[in-house]
Amino acid sequence: MTGTDEDWLRDGLDTAGADSRLWVPRVDYVASWHGAREAADRLNRALLGVGFELSEVRATAATNEEGRGVVRVSGWPTTADRLATLLETVASGDGDAE
Repeated sequence: MTGTDEDWLRDGLDTAGADSRLWVPRVDYVASWHGAREAADRLNRALLGVGFELSEVRATAATNEEGRGVVRVSGWPTTADRLATLLETVASGDGDAE
């Protein structure tokens, strides 16, 4: 999915972990999620910029039980393999990271 506006990059507020249905009072989940959402949006734009489709691999924002922001990357195994190859190429100095 590669929409023309940025609304499609947004995730719903989600909590993760075994106790995800239990929100702790006075923990600011929204602020932490907002920071994670901004990071996930940036990563999604970078993935699009190097030719990936968000239907294949995508970063999503969430919070954990303590209210910390979390960014998860999920995707098809073949796409994760392509992403790993790209990152290995950059890390080895064979690619241009700029």
